[in-house]
Amino acid sequence: MHHPTPAYAVPFTIDRSQAPRRYDLVNTGDEPVDGLTLTHLGSGYCPPLAVRRLEPGRGLSIAVFGAHPEETGVVVVRWRRPDRSEYLWRMTLVGDGRAA
Repeated sequence: MHHPTPAYAVPFTIDRSQAPRRYDLVNTGDEPVDGLTLTHLGSGYCPPLAVRRLEPGRGLSIAVFGAHPEETGVVVVRWRRPDRSEYLWRMTLVGDGRAA
C-alpha cells in the first residue's frame, strides 16, 4: 500500500510589528533553506532579495518603500529544501499593513 508523503509546512513566520514598511521573515523550520528569493509585486518598491542559505532560527527583513497604505501587495517567497525540491509561497500584504 502506498502511503502519501506528509504535508510540508511553510517554514517561515512573519513578524509584522513594523508593517507596512518592514516585515521580518524568520526560518522557524527545523532545516536550512537554500536559494531563498523574495519578489515584491504591487504598489511601492521592495528591492529584490536573494539569500544563499537561511539557517533555522535566522531571519531577514523585507523593506517596502512608498506603498500606499490602502493597497494590497504580494511577496513571492521561493526556496529549496536540502533535498533540492523547490517551493513557492505567495504572501499577501493587505492594505492595512498586515501580511496574510
